[in-house]
Amino acid sequence: MRQALAVAIAGMVLLCGCHRHRVSQALAPPAPAGTAPAATTAESGETGLASWYGHPYHGRASASGEIYDMEQMTAAHRTLEFGTMVRVHDLDNDKSVDVRINDRGPFVDGRIIDLSHAAARAMGMIGPGIARVRLEILSAPAADQAHFGVQVGAFRNKENAEHLRRAMAAKYGRARLVERADEPGFWHVVVGMESTQEGASALADRIQGEDRAVTTAFVVRLDSV
Repeated sequence: MRQALAVAIAGMVLLCGCHRHRVSQALAPPAPAGTAPAATTAESGETGLASWYGHPYHGRASASGEIYDMEQMTAAHRTLEFGTMVRVHDLDNDKSVDVRINDRGPFVDGRIIDLSHAAARAMGMIGPGIARVRLEILSAPAADQAHFGVQVGAFRNKENAEHLRRAMAAKYGRARLVERADEPGFWHVVVGMESTQEGASALADRIQGEDRAVTTAFVVRLDSV
């Protein structure tokens, strides 16, 4: 029975599930194996790949509710508090930019931050599409106790998302559907509610180790609990 459920969920994920692929990410080459630095926590200098996004998200509400302006120095990050100021250092050309986090993403393996068009232009990464970077936290707003979950899928079809949510809830105890302001019409399946990123990372590892139906599992900040 469990095997049949896993096969069914796998089919739904392959046919209907999709993580956010912004236009720029689709144009950018995939991360070459072995070239991205091992990711560390943002507080100690998170390293990985940066990408950028512009149209068609320009003028739409971001995950924070703020209208996205691709010519402002902003960026998307999966877990940093909205309003956090981050200095992004290019590890290859020594350029850097300061950006404010106002969105969520990128939901692509190996990528740690999605820059606005203006920030990417300043970094010289419009053509390449991606760059190896290190993040330096400059300041962060005071925040209440943070909570983190694991995103395991995103669907246009709410019924398919609900099938996966129920399967995850039955196994891991807590799962929800989230429709973000920056992606209306997409239903994200988020599992768990941990008080630390480390706890959420352990849950992501467990899910990926136990559920063959889940191909990607990203730690995300729960902006509403």
